[in-house]
Amino acid sequence: MKKFLILLFSLCFTLLCAQNSNQFDVNGKRHGIWKKHFEGTEVLRYEGQFHHGKEIGAFKFYKNIKGKPVLSATREFQEDSSIADVKFFTSKGKVISEGQMNGKIYIGTWKYYQKDSDKLLILEHYNDKGQLHGERFVYYENGEVAEKQHYKDGVLHGEAINYSLKGIVLKTFIYENGELHGPSKYYNPKGELIVQGQYKKGKKHGIWNYYENGELSDTKNFTVEGKYKPK
Repeated sequence: MKKFLILLFSLCFTLLCAQNSNQFDVNGKRHGIWKKHFEGTEVLRYEGQFHHGKEIGAFKFYKNIKGKPVLSATREFQEDSSIADVKFFTSKGKVISEGQMNGKIYIGTWKYYQKDSDKLLILEHYNDKGQLHGERFVYYENGEVAEKQHYKDGVLHGEAINYSLKGIVLKTFIYENGELHGPSKYYNPKGELIVQGQYKKGKKHGIWNYYENGELSDTKNFTVEGKYKPK
């Protein structure tokens, strides 16, 4: 009898929760607890709470993996705005990335993590329009910076640098509105200069110098129109 009463209570509680979810207010806006399932299944797709049509508090999103809901993302909504703190997860529960979103737009600082550790893989920044803006870093597994770039309104603009695993500069470029434009340098793993020249609107331009063992070994002139075709 005791087991029967517990089972009956659990069933009544489940039915009551179901009846109190997925409700609308008098204006037809979602209000209260909402739960959605993948079409044609009982597998939970997302759950969260609305306040007269606005998401509030924590929302959880799931993947349907072999008929079971597996957490894939969370969004923590701010009460007085549409901005949410967002995290994405692997199927094993490890955080893949985290940052803020305004609706479907990435904004502010976003962090992406290495596959097998909690160390950073990518650190980037977005403006209010969802465009990359400011410095963007890519990291090696050992934590050293692999790439440093600068973006302006979604396109590369400014200095870009590539590094070796040991932190030695390998390449330096200048971008202008998404195109290579300005001085560029290439170095060997020892940090010795091996190539130096200029880009103009995405193409090599002017005199390029080539070095061996620290000595100038060759020069090429890319000023003549059509002489150089970029790979």
